[in-house]
Amino acid sequence: MQQSTNGSKAYLFSIVLVAVLGGLLFGYDTAVISGAEKGLQAFFMGASDFTYTNTWHGFTCASAQIGCIIGSAISGLLATRLGRKRSLILAGMFFFVSALGSMEPEFVFFRHGEPSLTLLVVFNIYRIIGGIGVGLASAICPMYIGEVAPSNVRGMLVSWNQFAIIFGQLVVYFVNFIILGGNDNPIIQLVNGVNQIMNPEAASWTIATGWRYMFGSEAVPAGLFALLICFVPETPRYLVMTGQDAKAMRVLERINGTNAAATILSNIKNTVTEKTERLFAYGFMCIFIGIMLSVFQQAIGINAVLYYAPRIFGDMGMDNPMVQTVIMGVVNISFTLIAVFTVEKWGRKPLLITGSIGMGIGAFLVALTFGNAAFQLVTMIAIMLYSASFMMSWGPICWVLIAEIFPNTIRGKAVAIAVAFQWIFNWLVSSTFVPMFNMHLTEGDDFGHWFTYGLYGTICVIAALFVWRLVPETKGKTLEDMSRLWRK
Repeated sequence: MQQSTNGSKAYLFSIVLVAVLGGLLFGYDTAVISGAEKGLQAFFMGASDFTYTNTWHGFTCASAQIGCIIGSAISGLLATRLGRKRSLILAGMFFFVSALGSMEPEFVFFRHGEPSLTLLVVFNIYRIIGGIGVGLASAICPMYIGEVAPSNVRGMLVSWNQFAIIFGQLVVYFVNFIILGGNDNPIIQLVNGVNQIMNPEAASWTIATGWRYMFGSEAVPAGLFALLICFVPETPRYLVMTGQDAKAMRVLERINGTNAAATILSNIKNTVTEKTERLFAYGFMCIFIGIMLSVFQQAIGINAVLYYAPRIFGDMGMDNPMVQTVIMGVVNISFTLIAVFTVEKWGRKPLLITGSIGMGIGAFLVALTFGNAAFQLVTMIAIMLYSASFMMSWGPICWVLIAEIFPNTIRGKAVAIAVAFQWIFNWLVSSTFVPMFNMHLTEGDDFGHWFTYGLYGTICVIAALFVWRLVPETKGKTLEDMSRLWRK
């Protein structure tokens, strides 16, 4: 009787748990490159038909983001045409194919272990396929959770999606560490304008095999996600939009109980009667703020740390960069939990502003101290502060806002556009970090180091001002309330 009257929290949390596996795969797929990129770089440096430059490597490390742009751009169309659930099943299939293809890009058509320009193109196609899965999951997982969760716990549950993303990154950092084991990562140095491998014998296993296992390991969680998502219900809001009111009512009763289900169903029906409202039906600022939240989440530069952590810690002179990367992952998890448990108490804006300030301080400290052996500990603490501040603010809260800030009748299209911009800037940051970080005005100077983090720090300050002046607070508002907010 308790379940039928007040709904089942266990049922709600079980379907959200399955949905956030998409977030875990998001984190896993995007961060797997951090451990694999040096072995991958050394492997393709062995090609005889082209020269694998830093620019090529920057593109290869960021190629998944091209898929993310595509996936997020089509997510609104797929979420509307196929539904939220079937779109997530499709994302799981993309993850699975990408994992196996990235592990063995030579499959059928190429000789194993012989790098070439054509093989590099095929490898990047597999990474782009995985990126399409990430793009779909990044837009639709928060949308799914936001549409099934009651308003009083929606912020917390959507924040769990970000926790899953960071947990996925921590898992893959640890998996990469285990796979690498006692083997060495290759040392690659620029000699007379050409990259050279300084320890090919010591790092031979990592160059030939290690990076393959790292990419292939994603097939396990990808297969699990694709299977489990088949057993969750479609969201009530999508069911109402497609004329399946009876099914929507059954889902709402199981989640919210019979007392609230009829009222929620009525509110949903009142806001989805116009199913094809134009994108700017609620004004330019609604879309602009959603887009800029996505832009700032990436432009502040966090993925330059998450994707290249071992390289950064290695350049700092750390003895075992993979260990430092795992420690950073643990710190990230801890601070993500702060956001999860405070987002409904403190609100969205205070967390975003506080995190922006913390990131700015961390980034400016890195810019001032990086490369100075006397300040190595300060640099590491600054990187941890920069990363931890993101995890308690822009990491989870941006997804919360994107999931709830748009009115029902334009949410699919608006979320797709906002998330597409997020991945465009993710790709820009990821692909430019290595060339920008290695810039030199004179031989041996650290111009690239301080310029890169100085730029990120400046953007953090601008982001704080943007949130303070323009972003509305959505704590405690229902998704239907957002329609009324923007109508004003």
